[in-house]
Amino acid sequence: MIPLSVAQISEIVGARADLFADLDATVTGPVVIDSRKAGPGSLFAALPGQQADGHDFAAQAVAAGAMAVLATRPVGVPALIVPDVPAALATLAAAVVARRPGLTVAAITGSAGKTTAKDLAAQLIESLGPTVSPQASYNNEIGHPLTVLRVTEQTRYLVAEMSTRGPGHIAALCRMSPPRLGAVLCVGHAHAGEFGSLDEVARAKAELPAALPADGVAMLNADDPRVLAMAGRTAARVVTFGRSPRADIRAAGVVLDEAGRPGFTLRTPDGSAPVRLRLHGEHNVGNALAAAALAGQLGLDLDAVAEGLSAATARSRWRMEVTRRPDGVTIINDAYNASPEALGAALSALAAMARGGRAFAVLGPMKELGAYAEELHEQAGRQAARAGLAGLIVVGEEAAPILAGAKADPSWRGELVQVPDAAAAAAEAGRRARPGDVVLVKAARAANLQRVALALTGELDLTRETAP
Repeated sequence: MIPLSVAQISEIVGARADLFADLDATVTGPVVIDSRKAGPGSLFAALPGQQADGHDFAAQAVAAGAMAVLATRPVGVPALIVPDVPAALATLAAAVVARRPGLTVAAITGSAGKTTAKDLAAQLIESLGPTVSPQASYNNEIGHPLTVLRVTEQTRYLVAEMSTRGPGHIAALCRMSPPRLGAVLCVGHAHAGEFGSLDEVARAKAELPAALPADGVAMLNADDPRVLAMAGRTAARVVTFGRSPRADIRAAGVVLDEAGRPGFTLRTPDGSAPVRLRLHGEHNVGNALAAAALAGQLGLDLDAVAEGLSAATARSRWRMEVTRRPDGVTIINDAYNASPEALGAALSALAAMARGGRAFAVLGPMKELGAYAEELHEQAGRQAARAGLAGLIVVGEEAAPILAGAKADPSWRGELVQVPDAAAAAAEAGRRARPGDVVLVKAARAANLQRVALALTGELDLTRETAP
């Protein structure tokens, strides 16, 4: 982060300094919430967790070199005492951005694909200058300020991923780090249970284009009517992307190779160029187009965009993470999270990748769907049936409607299995898979079904170990 003295941080966040010998001591970063990641010059933010309280690890962080602890109570080591640690992190992040007037912030939101689009955009933008982007899915009121606080005096670009669980969440993240560019990928059922309807989800996602300045640029998905309608919510110039022939940045002639990796012709107002993604799944074409739109607006030329997309790799784990075992079985670990739209995309990718072989899916529950939960899980089962699966393994009672949906679909021809947990799912999938087969594992993050995929790839023994 930008070096700041303890006294400066204390003034910025309105803290009471406790047990400091020298308020002029400098915090050089990083800002961490895990005491095991604390090091010389760092700032440890003590947060309460479901299983542990960060305040209990303050001494450990200081012993590792942390210059100070941000806390809500005295912790026996030098600490900046504030009423609310997350609020203090947000205030500190906003102050860091304000001290970097030359910093350009590009933000991405959407109901699905945010992390992949962010990773692609970051890999393109890094060729233009020093860039900070979130690790994994650091996209909420905790992860976003931690990302912002990695900005240094040399950073030119900040690529931000913004999520929402309610009205005003994205607007608050935008106030923390005002974006000049913003891309909205899609409006889907993720968090629909909390919002109540897709229109309310769209209203929340529209907080990003609404926050853009008049000299900014809003990148909107031309294939999603709810996203395209956000053009009326922004003062910024609008650039569209998508498969639609009306899109400013579009993909033509999309084809998939034998591994389900898309190739297409990238068409822009500046010309056309071929792209061959290393990522799996046709749904990643849209993520690539959003990244291309962002990088192009920042000045990256067409050839560099196409070459960068073709060279880009998956940076975040458990998102269409493909492992081919020595015995010829392919495992798709897409278990980081799941929404109805993302699950449908994963099933389509599975069907494409299993051409000539058999396809199996291990599916767990999707979360935060509220009153839509049963209907959308049944719909997922119907999608699984139409994907031509040889077998569907459903994990847990909450996901049982997936099984019911598949069973009720007249196109279902495969085997249906319901199991209680990850260990049983791994055993059932392992028993059935043979060379040439492809196995998809997908569920909400809370289901922890990455354990199944890791067991199938040999990275985890479910009978002896705890998953990461």
